[in-house]
Amino acid sequence: MKTIDIDLPANGYPVYVGRGLLAQGECWRRHLGDGDVLIVSNETVAPLYLETLLEALADRSPEVHVLPDGEQYKTVETWQGIIDRLVGMQARRDANLVALGGGVVGDITGFAAASYMRGIRFLQSPTTLLAQVDASVGGKTGVNHERGKNLIGAFHQPATVVIDSATLDTLPAREFNAGLAEVVKYGAICDAPFFDWLEENAGAIVDRDESAIDTLVERSVRNKAEIVRQDEKEAGIRALLNLGHSFGHALESATAYRRFLHGEAVAIGMVTAARLSERRGLCPAGTSTRLVRMLSRFELPVAIPADLDVDALASALSLDKKAVASGLRLVLLHAIGDAAVDSDSHADEIRAALEESRS
Repeated sequence: MKTIDIDLPANGYPVYVGRGLLAQGECWRRHLGDGDVLIVSNETVAPLYLETLLEALADRSPEVHVLPDGEQYKTVETWQGIIDRLVGMQARRDANLVALGGGVVGDITGFAAASYMRGIRFLQSPTTLLAQVDASVGGKTGVNHERGKNLIGAFHQPATVVIDSATLDTLPAREFNAGLAEVVKYGAICDAPFFDWLEENAGAIVDRDESAIDTLVERSVRNKAEIVRQDEKEAGIRALLNLGHSFGHALESATAYRRFLHGEAVAIGMVTAARLSERRGLCPAGTSTRLVRMLSRFELPVAIPADLDVDALASALSLDKKAVASGLRLVLLHAIGDAAVDSDSHADEIRAALEESRS
C-alpha cells in the first residue's frame, strides 16, 4: 500500500493506493466519524464489491443506498434520493457517507455530503480508472443540469480516498480506456516525462499489466495532488486540469449524456484543444498528431462525429461553467507537458477547430 497525502491548509487527507484495500477495515475505521454510516453505490458496482465493503465495516452496521448506473442519472433527483435516505435514517451531523463506485457515484455522494446539514463527512472508494486517477481526488462534487455538466455543486473534500486497484480487474474495456484519457491529460498539461512513459508502455497498459497500472494510477494521483495543493478551489493553476473538458462537456451536453463516456468526450476535447492551440500558433505543429496517436493507441475516439452540429456544440460551450465575464476560458497547449489557461480565442477560431475535429 502507498499513501499519497493531499496537503491542504485546513482539510488535507490521505489517498491509499494498493490491491485489496477495499477489504481492509483499518483503512476505513481510522477516518470514519462516530455517527451513522451510509454506503452509496450503483446497480453495477454493488453486486461486485458491496459485500466486501460491508464485511470490512461490519462493526459499524452501515446502511446502503443503490443508485441507477449512468451519467444521465447524475441529477438533482438522484441527489435528493440520498438526502431523503439520510433524513429517513435520522442521520446527524456526525454521519458518514461512503461512495463506492465511479465518478458519478462519487460526485453525487460528495454533493449530498456537502449539502446535508451544511456538511458531513464522506469517504471515497473509486472503482473505475477515471475515478481513481481524477474524480475522487480534489473535492469537486456536484450534479448535472440538462443544459450543462456539473453546473450544480460544491467543493467538499473527502476524509480519505481508498483506491483498491484490484477493482479494475472487472472494469469493461470501454470504461478502462475512458479512464486513460484523464491519465494522458496529466502528461499533456504538466508532466512530459510521464507522457513519454505512457507512449513507451502503451502495450503493457492495454494488457493491464499490474505493475504498469499501479504506476500510472500513482503517478496520476501525485500529479493531481500537487496541483490541488497549490490551488484547492480552482482560482488559478487547478484550471489546467480542465484540458479538453470544455469541449468534452459540450459534447456530453449536446448528446444528453448518453452517447459518450466522460473520458471519451474529454479525449475528443483534448484533440480539439490541441488543434486550436496549433491554429493560434501557441504550440508546435504536430502536437495534436502526437496526442491523436496516443489516444488512438488506447482505442479512444479522437474526432467529433460528423452528425453533430457545430452550432449546437458552440452553444453548449457558452454555458460552460469555466466561462467568465471576459469570455470562455480554455486550457490550451504550448507543448506536451506545458499548458496554460487562455481567454483569447475568437469565436471563429474555436468554430474552425471544431470543424477541423469533425470526422
